[in-house]
Amino acid sequence: MKETINVNIGSLAFTLDVDAYRLLDRYFDDIRRRLPEDDSETMADIEARMAEIFREQVSSPMRVVTIDMARAAMARMGDPSDFGEPRSTSAENNPPQDNSPHNTPRKLYRSRTERSIAGVCGGLADFFGVEASMVRLVTLLLIFFGGLSIWVYIILWIVIPEEPTTPFTPHRKKS
Repeated sequence: MKETINVNIGSLAFTLDVDAYRLLDRYFDDIRRRLPEDDSETMADIEARMAEIFREQVSSPMRVVTIDMARAAMARMGDPSDFGEPRSTSAENNPPQDNSPHNTPRKLYRSRTERSIAGVCGGLADFFGVEASMVRLVTLLLIFFGGLSIWVYIILWIVIPEEPTTPFTPHRKKS
């Protein structure tokens, strides 16, 4: 089961899975950093076009926008670098670059969304950037063929902390 979030994109309501929401949020933030600060009209147009693309893909209001649909829509929209270079500001007023995956250390957590038993395999998959089902398959094969004990999985379940929850803020104001 995956957690879903209801959001408005371009004044249209959509239901997104959590992974698709996170991906789109980063995509829109990256584009927003590249546009002039007072240019809210262009960002509204970009969101409206993204909403049109999702309307083409989502046949009914009950259908959820998945991460694959979000990736396909982003590919149609173009790379954020197509919208220009990021605005340059002072180092202390530039938190989006501090949050880039290259500058922050990665942390291992048990997944809240990609879990079958305890989220250990989902967390490992997220940490290494691979598909969770592949990690589950490898783990099962290792347990069945003696390369990994079930006790190792239980110890990881106890030792690895659960992924922290993030509060949902759909309309954050950028300062």
